[in-house]
Amino acid sequence: MSAEPPKQGFAPSLTGSVLGFPAYAGRSAAIGEVHSRPHPLVQQPRLLLQIAFMTEGGSVVDEAVLSELSRRLGVAAPDRLARHHSMNWGQRTLRWERHTEFSAYLFEGPLEAGGPLAKDSPFGNGFCPPGTVISGIRLEIRKWSPATEKMIQGFDPSSLCYSLAEGGKAAIVTDFRQDGDGLTRILILDRGLSAQRTGALCQRLMDIETYRTLALLGLPLAQALSGRVRRIEDRLAAITSEMKASGSRNNQTLLAELTELAAELEADAASSLYRFGASRAYDGIVKERLEALEEEAVPGYDTWAGFLQRRLAPAMRTCRSVEERQANLSRKLTRATQLLRTWVDVEVEKQNRDLLASMNNRARLQLRLQQTVEGLSVAAVSYYVVGLIGYLAKGSGVFGKVVAPELVTAASVPVAVLVVWWLVRKARQVHE
Repeated sequence: MSAEPPKQGFAPSLTGSVLGFPAYAGRSAAIGEVHSRPHPLVQQPRLLLQIAFMTEGGSVVDEAVLSELSRRLGVAAPDRLARHHSMNWGQRTLRWERHTEFSAYLFEGPLEAGGPLAKDSPFGNGFCPPGTVISGIRLEIRKWSPATEKMIQGFDPSSLCYSLAEGGKAAIVTDFRQDGDGLTRILILDRGLSAQRTGALCQRLMDIETYRTLALLGLPLAQALSGRVRRIEDRLAAITSEMKASGSRNNQTLLAELTELAAELEADAASSLYRFGASRAYDGIVKERLEALEEEAVPGYDTWAGFLQRRLAPAMRTCRSVEERQANLSRKLTRATQLLRTWVDVEVEKQNRDLLASMNNRARLQLRLQQTVEGLSVAAVSYYVVGLIGYLAKGSGVFGKVVAPELVTAASVPVAVLVVWWLVRKARQVHE
């Protein structure tokens, strides 16, 4: 047997080692993914402030912000390929995470009277945001006591969500309203949670608020596109009605209108493709986080899942409805265009048939004209040949006085006509 290794069309690159064996290049990234979003270990009482910025400018802007913050603290900036980073900010901690279209900055520390907007906050003067704010959250963690339970009364009762989580060891409270600083206030009342479980609960609650906001970004776009889709639907109905009137329709004009409608629809569908897909993905994340809460309802109050289901589900149905209408309308426009194009092709074939018939008639007329010209050309050539014979008979003394030149000329007429006719016919046969 040959000792040569088999040849393959694709050879994956290897890096690192496991027990001395070379490891696959993507192994470290796959293993590190499960640790890409570590839950903070949160002790109570604690205050968490998370601000999520849309990163339309790309990762370069985030890198500049983190480099400036690191310079202010006198620490090394994170690696350019890093997706999360943590740095100490006095007695508090600043954590950063990079996501697909936004980046989140989490500032957490002891719960003090100064609040998260004190002068030592990284978001104070001198902070240059990497983009526009999409979500701002103020989350307080307090010991569950009769005094802290009275804080629930400070939330808006019309949208108050109050339920139990972590097997009843924590109460989660919010009204999804924004305070004077534009932050959504969330309260956790703790009675026995570990630091790890508190951090995981905080992460889920902040994810719910952030991702439900991102999911709802598709709603204004869906509402704006709904009217345009309705207009295209109405115009398509009018065009199909005109297509039924075979006697008065202008297929070329109708085909041009259908093409314009199809181009407009495809442009709208392409511009909304990412936003609607992202809204579906964010909605799925919100549902996963709500299921992970395993809420227990408190009598007389809404749960987080129940409240968001009533508000978020209709918005997502609107986005799906507009997306499905775009897809169905695209198929209908394609069928109408194909039908109209078939009629146009039939019309073109009829025009081609009439053109070919006209060309045949013209060819027959040209043949008749050619035959007429052919007869005239035989007579003309014969006339010149007989004239030459006459001049030859008059100018030579071959015949003497025996035969008059006029007789020679007369006798040559039929011979010349027959010879010229035979030559013309022979030439035509050769050409044919």
